[in-house]
Amino acid sequence: MIPLFKSSAWPALLAGACLQLPPAVRAAPPDSSAALFTDPIVATGKNFEIKRSQVDDAYIDYNAALVASGRAIPEQERALVRSKVLEHLIMSKILLQKATPDDKTNVLKMVDDEINQARTNAPSPEAFDEQLKAKGMTLAQVRDQAVENQLFRRVLLREASNNIPIADAEVTNFYRDNPDQFKIPERVHVAHILISTVDPVAQQPLPLERKKEKLKLANELKARAEKGEDFAALVKQYSDDPGSKHKGGEYTFARGNMLLEFEAASFSMKVGQISDPVETKFGYHIIKLLEKMPASTEDFAKAEPAIREYLTEKGLPALFEKLKTAADVKIVDPAGAKPDAVSSAPAPK
Repeated sequence: MIPLFKSSAWPALLAGACLQLPPAVRAAPPDSSAALFTDPIVATGKNFEIKRSQVDDAYIDYNAALVASGRAIPEQERALVRSKVLEHLIMSKILLQKATPDDKTNVLKMVDDEINQARTNAPSPEAFDEQLKAKGMTLAQVRDQAVENQLFRRVLLREASNNIPIADAEVTNFYRDNPDQFKIPERVHVAHILISTVDPVAQQPLPLERKKEKLKLANELKARAEKGEDFAALVKQYSDDPGSKHKGGEYTFARGNMLLEFEAASFSMKVGQISDPVETKFGYHIIKLLEKMPASTEDFAKAEPAIREYLTEKGLPALFEKLKTAADVKIVDPAGAKPDAVSSAPAPK
C-alpha cells in the first residue's frame, strides 16, 4: 500500500506488552570459526532454550528497524530494550507451543492470502521482487516470519481472553471516567485517483516530461469525472494506489493522519466536489469529497471492545509471569540480556 498515512499502530492488546520482533535470519558462523564461537544459553524453559546469539540478533534487528525509520534506541534505554527482547523471545517460545493444528492451518492460509494480495497489488512482478530484495529476505523467510508473528498474536489473544477476566462494571466505569478518550475529531470520507509520478522499479521520481504527461492524464480524468463518469470505475481503471484501488479509492481520516497536501485539499472541499490534481511525493491525486463528519463522541457500544483490550493489556504482565512459572523458565545467564553482551550491535545515533 502506498503510505498516504503517516503511521500505523499495532492493536492495543499488543502495544507495550512485548516487542514485535522478527526472527533472526542471519547465518550461523562458518565451521572454521566454530571453535572460537561461544554461544551460551541465556534462558531455558519446558522444551526450549534461548541462546545469547538469539538475543543479540533480535536486538540488532530491532535497532536496525528503528534506524531505518529515522530513530534509534537511546543509550540509557538499551538495557530495558534488551530485557524486553529476551521477554519477547521467551513468550514466543511458550505461546507458539500452545498453537493448535487449526491455528497453524488458519494462519498459513491467511499469510498466503496476504502474500498473494501483495503480489497482485504490486505494480509489476519485478516491483514485488524489488520490495523483497529491499528487505534483504527471501519470500520463504518473509512467509515464515509472518506465520510466526501471527501465531504468536493469535495464541496471545486467546490466552489473555481466557485468563484475564474483565468485569462489565470495569468497562462501564472506564468509559464514564475517561470521556476525553472517546472524543472523535472532525473527519472526512474521500475517494481518490492516484496518477503516480514515481518509477515503480527504481522508486525514483519520473523525468519532467513524463510528469507532464501524468499531469495531463490527471486533468483529463478530473474533467471526465465532473461530466458524470462513475468515479469508482475511473479509480479501478486508472489509479496507481493499490492500497485503495480495490475499495473505490476511499479513505476516511482525521487531521494529522495524511500527507499535508492531500489533507489540506480534502478538508477544504465541499461534499461532492472534485479537486484539481493535488501533487504529493507519490504523484497527482484527483480527490472527490464524499462526506464530512463533525466532531463527536464514540458510543459505548463501539468503544467497548477497545476498552476491554486496554484493560486486558494491563493484566498481561501478571499473565506472563504465570505462563513463565508454568513453563519453568529460568534465566541461566543474566549477562546475556545486558547491552554490553553485544559487541556487534549498531550504536544508537
